[in-house]
Amino acid sequence: MTYETKLRPWCIVRQLPEMKRVVVDRFRRYQDADARAQFLRRQTPSSTFVVLFSPDSAVPVEAAH
Repeated sequence: MTYETKLRPWCIVRQLPEMKRVVVDRFRRYQDADARAQFLRRQTPSSTFVVLFSPDSAVPVEAAH
């Protein structure tokens, strides 16, 4: 785990079919992550976005841009 990942424990996860998930972005504060997740939900209503606390990098980080 990188130092930057430790500084940003809140992450937005996009849930994909077949129990797959992708970390969309990481944030330092919950409020920032939640605001971004709400924006993403409005932009792509067919997708599911969840805000998670992941300080130990339990959720694998994959680029989803």
